[in-house]
Amino acid sequence: MTDLGAIFLPQNPPERLPDAARAADEAGLEQLWLWEDSFLAGGISAASAALAVTTRLKVGIGILPVPFRNVAVTAMEVATLHRMFGDRPIVGLGHGVQEWMGQVGARAASPMTLLREYTTALKSLLSGEPVTTEGRFVRLDDVKLDWPPATTPRVFIGGTGPKTLRLAGELADGTILTGSTTPDTLREARTHIQPPEGHEVVVFMPAATGPDAVDRLARDREKYGAPWLGAHGDAADIAAVVEQMAAAGADTVILQPTLDEPSPEGFIRFVAEEVRPLVK
Repeated sequence: MTDLGAIFLPQNPPERLPDAARAADEAGLEQLWLWEDSFLAGGISAASAALAVTTRLKVGIGILPVPFRNVAVTAMEVATLHRMFGDRPIVGLGHGVQEWMGQVGARAASPMTLLREYTTALKSLLSGEPVTTEGRFVRLDDVKLDWPPATTPRVFIGGTGPKTLRLAGELADGTILTGSTTPDTLREARTHIQPPEGHEVVVFMPAATGPDAVDRLARDREKYGAPWLGAHGDAADIAAVVEQMAAAGADTVILQPTLDEPSPEGFIRFVAEEVRPLVK
């Protein structure tokens, strides 16, 4: 059965997130995902707020741009989330938008090397190991968490290019694909990921309902330069596209509202109460 979720976009004021998270939890939605886009809402702080007001909802961060923060700090924060909220947090890592990384003086000369070193160190730290490493970007001297999680959290990698997808399949427990992913490009992505047993492929998918759904999706498509509109129509129409994604290899589909979605809470309830029952 394909897992289903929705995104609470960071273009919404952060103070709206608790109500949106409660709506997702009450409606029985499996997952709510957040973005850490520059320079909007912080991923860890937002996830913590959403987890604190819910009881069963899984909350994903897709993604944390690794140039932004020292890997030891990320390990401390992720460990804290998991100790407080069990397996409900889902953390994704990625390169970050290079223009934004340059704005804060954090653009790496080799994003692939950084992501490899960072992911490797983070997973070791989260497993409770002492870590000493002298990489090109990640340097740790006998660093060990005092409060590691009871069980080692899964770490996801988000990306689009073949090299990043291959790295995700090699090092991560799951891969996050952006809202520009079509069923065809999903099939191609899986050939690069070559996901091993247990590796979860999460796909963000643009979706809108209502009489102006196509126009709203078209505006987002123009802004992001996306290759397709995504799913639109009633619950049955959207569920049919979700199942196309599942058939192409998505383990989890996360519906992405438009930037001008009039009711984030309403969108979440629509996904949980109307789309979810139609997805196998």
